[in-house]
Amino acid sequence: MQKIEIPLSKLKLLFSIGGATLFVVLGFHLLTTIADRSRYDPNFIKALGIITIIFFGAAGIYGVIKLFDKGMGLIIDDIGIIDNTNASSVGLIKWSEITEIRVIKVKSTKILLIYTSDPNNFLRKVSGIKRKLMKGNMKMYGTPLSITSTAIRYDFNDLEKTLNDRLMTYRKMPNR
Repeated sequence: MQKIEIPLSKLKLLFSIGGATLFVVLGFHLLTTIADRSRYDPNFIKALGIITIIFFGAAGIYGVIKLFDKGMGLIIDDIGIIDNTNASSVGLIKWSEITEIRVIKVKSTKILLIYTSDPNNFLRKVSGIKRKLMKGNMKMYGTPLSITSTAIRYDFNDLEKTLNDRLMTYRKMPNR
């Protein structure tokens, strides 16, 4: 099978960084201005501002790191899928581990969910924030592995078809 390399979308990353920056500014505004003028509890507004700054600040920093990432976003080959698309990416997902590939849509974002025979195997390989993100995916979707349409420069419908075709081809191979 031919190796397919799919780059990260630098334009989409720039938009994400811009959005994160706006939310950080909003968080500072909540913290410094709105909290003292609001009819709501100032401590609640300040806490909301701090949470907004931390979350979107981290997202923005991650976006900047990914912007300068020279690696491919996704590599599809005979062995499996090498995922480098998001903060919860795990690297190689072997065809032999994949049981199903499904697409869901959350608002306007399409997400590829990759189901495996042992999802906990992937959770055991990671720790910290990545583990928490993956556990959240596991709780919501039944799998810790996901690829969003916002990270890559490739038609998402074509990606879904390609991955499912490759999975079927792998399953039909003798001596796998």
